[in-house]
This record gives sequence, C-alpha cells and structure tokens, in this order.
Amino acid sequence: MKSYGIGESPRPFLGKGSNAKRCSDCLLREGYCVCSFKAIAQANCEIWLVMHRKETFKPTNTGRLIADVLPQHTKIFHWDRTEPDPKLIEHLDSPIYQPCLIFPNDGEGYEHRVVNRWPPSVHHNAQIPAFIILDGTWRQARRMFRLSPFFQSLPVLAVQPQQHSGYRLRSPDKAEHLCTAEVAIALLLQSGNREAAEKLLGYFEVFNRYYDLSRRSIPLDGELLAKP
Repeated sequence: MKSYGIGESPRPFLGKGSNAKRCSDCLLREGYCVCSFKAIAQANCEIWLVMHRKETFKPTNTGRLIADVLPQHTKIFHWDRTEPDPKLIEHLDSPIYQPCLIFPNDGEGYEHRVVNRWPPSVHHNAQIPAFIILDGTWRQARRMFRLSPFFQSLPVLAVQPQQHSGYRLRSPDKAEHLCTAEVAIALLLQSGNREAAEKLLGYFEVFNRYYDLSRRSIPLDGELLAKP
C-alpha cells in the first residue's frame, strides 16, 4: 500500500478552485500565502492525524496546519479499514506512547472507554501522551471510528469546546463541532502546552481569514497583511 505524504494526493484535487495557482506548501492561492506566519512550537505530547484519503488533497484541510507548527510532534497516517498503515499499528503497539482516541462521547457502545482526561494520571515522561485525531468530515470520522478494529481497545477522550467553531470554510454538522486544528488547540491547552496552542491558534486564524478572502477574490491591503 502506497503511503501518501501530507502534500501528496492519490488523485488530483478537482473541487471548486482547482484551477487556481497555489502555494505548494500551504495550498492557498498565489497572493494569499500564509507560510510566513508559521511559528514552530514544542510540546510534551504528540498529535497523530489519521487522515481520510479525501482530505489529503483538499486545500481547506486544517490538519496540515498542525504539522506545520508542531513538525516534531505530529505524525500523519492515512486511514484504510482493511490495510491499516503499518506505521500506525507499530506506534499503537509501542510502549513509548500512551495513545488516546479523540471522539465525541455522545454515542452508544463505547461508554466504558470514555475518559475525562489524558493521560489518566500525572505525566512523568515515562510514556508520551499521543492524541489521535480522525481527520475528515464528521461523516467520514464516524465511519473511521466505527470500522477500525485497531482502535477498539483505545480510551476515548471528548474535547469540550469553550465556544463554537470559528472555521469559515466548511459548514459543520453542529455548531459545537470543531475543525481538526481547533481540536488540536483544545488538546494542547488541556495538556498544558499553552504556548504551542497560541502559536497554532494564530496560524489557524490567519489561514482561516486569508483563505476566506482568496475564495471571494478580495485583495489583501496593508491592514490585512499585518501580522496579528
């Protein structure tokens, strides 16, 4: 099974805006690149993105923002129900990590797996907490959660948003549903990584704003170009 990187795609992007010339890194249209706003951060945990293949080539995907800000603490795997990424299975089985699956606790059949915090006790660096985020639409994420036997023994942690999503580029099923980058921000805050959370939030806000402007072909002026 071929493993695709964050910037690669198993098929070309054919959605709205596919003909636009884009930055090869942030994938925003020329003239709206946000790469200069990227700020590298450190964290005491890892974030594992299990990405639906349809997300790989979408310029609106926010998972790549996490990898940009936390390159040393982000791992990306592509989901496949019958042929799971060998690297993902290897990491799930590794004694180095304490993996936890991020998913809402409003469903049935996995109540016994739900935890209120992660790691469950004080972290002494014996194992690295790993937060697994299912990166896709909510419909795709539910399918990934339900049809992945390699996730069925993992504890489940629900992110409790303090406010509704600020993501402008897609419409969530529910107002309280967060996009992938917003979930990571909440997890970083929860795990005591405030500086990393703030850097990711700043990068996400610029991405959100610039992409919205590019989609509406609104030119950037001096005020918009100023870093927040």
